[in-house]
Amino acid sequence: MKLQAPSLLTVLIFLFLSFQTSTSLLTRGSSLSVEDSSHVLTSPDKTFTCGFYRIGDENAYWFSVWFTNSSDRTVVWMANRDRPVNGQGSRVSLRRNGAMVLTDVDGTVIWMVPVVTNTTSSTRADRAELLDSGNLVLKDLQGNILWQSFDFPTDTLLPNQNLTKNTKLISKLGSGNFGSGFYTFYFDNDNALRLIYDGPDTSSVYWPNPDWDVFQNGRTRYNSSRIAVFDDMGSFLSSDIFQFSAIDMGFGIKRRLTMDYDGNLRLYSLNLNGSWMISYEALRQQCNVHGICGRNGICVYTPEPKCSCPPGYEVTEPGNWNKGCKPKFNRTCSNTQQVKFIELPHVDFYGYDLNFSRLVSLDSCMKLCLDDCRCEAFSYRITGEGLCFTKSVLFNGLNTPNFPGSIYLKLPLNVSEPTSLVGTDLVCPSSVTEIVIGTSSMYDTAVKRIRWAYLYGFAIAIGAIEVIFFVAGWWFLFRKHDGPSLLEDGYRVISSQFRRYSYVELKKATKNFKEEVGRGGSGAVYKGVLEDEREVAVKRLGDIYQGEEVFWAEVSTIGKIYHMNLVRMWGFCSEEKHRLLIYEYVKNQSLDRHLFSSDFLGWKERFKVALGTAKGLAYLHHECLEWVIHCDVKPENILLDSEFEPKIADFGLAKLSQRGSKNSEFSRIRGTKGYMAPEWALNLPITAKVDVYSYGVVILEMVKGIRLSGWVVGDGDEEETELKRFVRVVNMKIQCEEDSWIEDVADPRMNGKFSKNQVATLVRIGISCVEGDRSKRPTMDSVVQSLLECEAESEVVRPDKR
Repeated sequence: MKLQAPSLLTVLIFLFLSFQTSTSLLTRGSSLSVEDSSHVLTSPDKTFTCGFYRIGDENAYWFSVWFTNSSDRTVVWMANRDRPVNGQGSRVSLRRNGAMVLTDVDGTVIWMVPVVTNTTSSTRADRAELLDSGNLVLKDLQGNILWQSFDFPTDTLLPNQNLTKNTKLISKLGSGNFGSGFYTFYFDNDNALRLIYDGPDTSSVYWPNPDWDVFQNGRTRYNSSRIAVFDDMGSFLSSDIFQFSAIDMGFGIKRRLTMDYDGNLRLYSLNLNGSWMISYEALRQQCNVHGICGRNGICVYTPEPKCSCPPGYEVTEPGNWNKGCKPKFNRTCSNTQQVKFIELPHVDFYGYDLNFSRLVSLDSCMKLCLDDCRCEAFSYRITGEGLCFTKSVLFNGLNTPNFPGSIYLKLPLNVSEPTSLVGTDLVCPSSVTEIVIGTSSMYDTAVKRIRWAYLYGFAIAIGAIEVIFFVAGWWFLFRKHDGPSLLEDGYRVISSQFRRYSYVELKKATKNFKEEVGRGGSGAVYKGVLEDEREVAVKRLGDIYQGEEVFWAEVSTIGKIYHMNLVRMWGFCSEEKHRLLIYEYVKNQSLDRHLFSSDFLGWKERFKVALGTAKGLAYLHHECLEWVIHCDVKPENILLDSEFEPKIADFGLAKLSQRGSKNSEFSRIRGTKGYMAPEWALNLPITAKVDVYSYGVVILEMVKGIRLSGWVVGDGDEEETELKRFVRVVNMKIQCEEDSWIEDVADPRMNGKFSKNQVATLVRIGISCVEGDRSKRPTMDSVVQSLLECEAESEVVRPDKR
C-alpha cells in the first residue's frame, strides 16, 4: 500500500494537469474536436471561451472566441466566418511543426496559421493560449507571441485591441449569419476613420457626414499612423482625433465595439444578468445608414426605422432588405414610350447624381431627367435656390420631414401606382402626386387639364385623410407612452443620458421650477430630480437664444463634450417658446459664493480651482473636436463639486469655431462687464484669447479675494478699473523688488496660510493673461503647464475652517 500511494498520487496529478492543459491551452501535437463540447480553451479569468461554435440546428460550426457569461455566448472573433465546417470529424490542431490548422471532415484545410519561417525549433509555436483579454495567441517556448487573433479582427474590437491601417471591422450578413456583410469600419486613404456600405451593386461612405470634409467633421488627416483603440475604462481614441466614451465609463465592465449587421457601430457593455447594453453608437438616426433598405428601398421612421418600396417597385426578396426593391416594369429608352413622374414629398435618394443644377425651375429639372435615358428619378429641393439633382441609381432612400424637397420617380405611364408608399414593413402616409409626360408636350389639351385637376383633388383628399390618421395615431402613441417609444433597452439608456426632454418632464422634475439655485444673463437655473433619480440643474433660457440653427448647433456640440472640468450636459428641451438645458447638478454651486462671501475658501482649494479651470479651457481651445470659445468665463460660471474640483458651466454664449478658420463672426458683443477682453469694444476679430483674458481676471480675483471689476479713483484723480489699478500697483512693487508684495496682494482672510510661490505664479500668469495686446497673452495649454510645474513645488497649509 505504501508503494501504491505515490503512484496513485502521481496519476491524479497527471490527470489534473491534463485537464488543466486541455481547458487553458493547446499544446503542440494536440487538437480540439468538434464532436466533444468539452474541447475548448478558456481564459484564466473565465471571461472568454474558444472552441467550435454552432448556430441553431444547422450542421455548421465556426472556430470562434466568445464571451463565456453572456446569455447568447456573443462571438468576438472567428477563424472561418465564411467557411463553416462539419459537425463531425472537424478539428483544430497545433501540429508538430508549429502550424495551427482547422480541417473539415474530409481533411480539407479551411484555415491555418502557417509556420513562422527562418526560425529554429525552439522558436516555433509551442502552444496556443486564450488570454484574459480575449486574444487567442500562439507562443514559442520562451513565451513570445508569434501570432494573435487581435491582428485579424472580424466584426468586433475588444479593449486594448488596436484598429490599424491593416485591419478593419466587417459586419455580419444578419443576426444568424456570420458571413462577411456589407458594412465596414476602417481607416480610409486620408487617415480618417469611416463607415462604408460595400454592397453587391454599389458602395458609399455614410459616416462621418459625407457632405462635409475631414475638418468639418472634426477630424484630421495629417496623422498617418492610422491607429485607434479603446481602453478598459470605455474611452475610444483614434489618430484622426475621433474620440468617445461609454456612458457607463469606468473599470470592471466587460465591453465590445461591434460593427453591427445593420450598419451601425456600437459599443456594448455586459450587464450582470448576461445581457448587453448599448453604451455608444455612431449614428443616432438609423436611416442615415446607406444601403439599409437596399436598391430602390426607402427608410422611414414609424417611429422605429423600417423599409418600404416606392410606387412601381416591389420587394425583391421578402425578409431580406439587403436586396432592396425591384421594378415592376421594364424601362426602355424608346422615344415613343410615355412616362410619368410620381412625387414623393420629403423623400430623397442620396448620391449617384447624373447632374446638379442650381437656380432652375421644377419644369426645367423635370426636362433634364426626361431627356436623359439613364435618369431614373430627380430630386428637387425647395430651398429658394431651386436645386436639381438627376439620379442614375436609386439608393439610400430616406423619408424625413426635415428634407426640404421631393423625389420624382420616372415611371412608364402604364404602371399603376398606389396613393401611398406601401412596403412589406410599413405604410407611409404621404400624399403622392402624379405628373404625366408624353413624347410631345405636357397638358396639350384642355381635357387633360380637367382630368388631372380631378385627380389632383382626389389625391389631395386622400392624402389629407391619411395625414389625419397619421397624426391621430402619432398622438395616441405618444400619449400612451408619454414620450417616444424606445424599443431597445440599450437605446433607452443612451437616450436617458443625453436626449431631448419634454417640457412636462422638466416641470415635474423641478416641481414647477420651485427651487432656484442661480440666475444669470441668459436665464435662471433650477434644481431638479429626474425619474432615474439623477439630480440635475435645469436652466430656463431667456431671449438670448433666438436662432434655431444656433441653438441646435450648440446643443449638439456641447452635448458631446466630456471633461472632468466641464459641466456635463444631460439634455435639452425645445418646445414652442420653451428653451431649457439640463446639466449635472454640482453640489457646492458657484465659485463666487465661496470667494466673495463669508463662506471662506482656503488657498489649496483656490489653487485647485485655478488649475482645473485652466485644464477645462485648454480642452475647449486645443483638444475639443470643434474649438469652443466660452466667451463668459467668470466666478459665477465656475461650479465646485463636493471635492472642490471646478467645472466650467454656462455655454449659453459659447462660440463654435471650425479648425483652421482664422476669422470668426459674432452678431453681438458677448460676455460680462469686467471680464470682457478689450477686443470686444475695439471690434477686432474674436479668438480664444478672450477666454484667456477672462481667466486672468478670475485668478487675480481668487488671489485678492475681491471683485476687480469695479471703478476706483487712481493716483491722477482719474477713474480706472480696480483690475487696472491692481495690475499697475503689483507691477510697480515687483519692479521695486519689494519683499512684501506677495503678502500685500494675497487675501488677508487667509492669515498667511498660503504658498508664496503659488501666489506669485498665479499673479504673474494673471497679469500676462489680461494684457491689452492679445498676442502677448499666453495660451491656455501653456498656462496649464506652468501651473502643473508650480503645483508640486510648494506645500500648502490647509486652514482648519473655511
